Amino acid sequence: MVAAPAKRDLVRHIKSQGLSERRALAIAQMSASALRYQPRPDRNAALRREIIRLAHRYKRYGAGMIYLKLRQTGWPVNHKRVDRLYAEARLQVRRRKRKKVPISERQPLIRPQASNEVWSMDFVFDRVAGGRSVKCLTIVDDATHESVAIVPAHAMGGAQIARALDAIALSRPLPTIIRSDNGKEFIGRAMLNWAHHRGVQLKQIQPGKPQQNAYIESFNGRFRDECLNENWFVSLEHAKQIIEVWRQEYNRERPKKSLVVSRLLSSPRSQPKSRLN
Repeated sequence: MVAAPAKRDLVRHIKSQGLSERRALAIAQMSASALRYQPRPDRNAALRREIIRLAHRYKRYGAGMIYLKLRQTGWPVNHKRVDRLYAEARLQVRRRKRKKVPISERQPLIRPQASNEVWSMDFVFDRVAGGRSVKCLTIVDDATHESVAIVPAHAMGGAQIARALDAIALSRPLPTIIRSDNGKEFIGRAMLNWAHHRGVQLKQIQPGKPQQNAYIESFNGRFRDECLNENWFVSLEHAKQIIEVWRQEYNRERPKKSLVVSRLLSSPRSQPKSRLN
């Protein structure tokens, strides 16, 4: 199917060869009103520019996250318009192929009611330019989805984890529970002694069931997709700087979909109005 602008150009070209306008319109199968139509000014120009700017700034954000960023900065725009303009600009995020894993038994994961009640922690691995591995300790608050800390190091055991948690305790209270997998760093003597002296409960998930630690798994996926896969680290110090900048941006600027939905559901406007008899 040929678009109207292309047909207009065809009609003008045929007329330049000496044929009449009526004959040119018949050949192009176009009406005279369509030929003379003047398109209206684009009222979405500013919004389109902002969507493209955000898409280039946050390369792994999809249309939904771009919409939340627009609302966060005060744009009174409907998500349908954002989806349409996002698709027209061909900004769709290319999906990375993920390894298929067998579906295991699903168990509901209850979110705590207040911050600093339950933290989750895990490791994410990457490499620097020289080939040495980088082991990132990630810690997330299950209630607020806040990234409590990301600690990159070339090697890290239970003693280093304990020192990292003590450093965090200087600026905020420690949680009641810390959830993790069954890695030797998390269940070793150093961590057990630390938890006993600090009054913190260490809870491990069942082997082979990462869905029981879903909050940290979800965060790790975003961390790898938006930070590790998008940057090339020259050294460990360079990795620490880039990762901390991303962590601060994640906590302060990145919209949290689940928190936005829960806030909307708990707002008075979302409650059904009672009928007066």
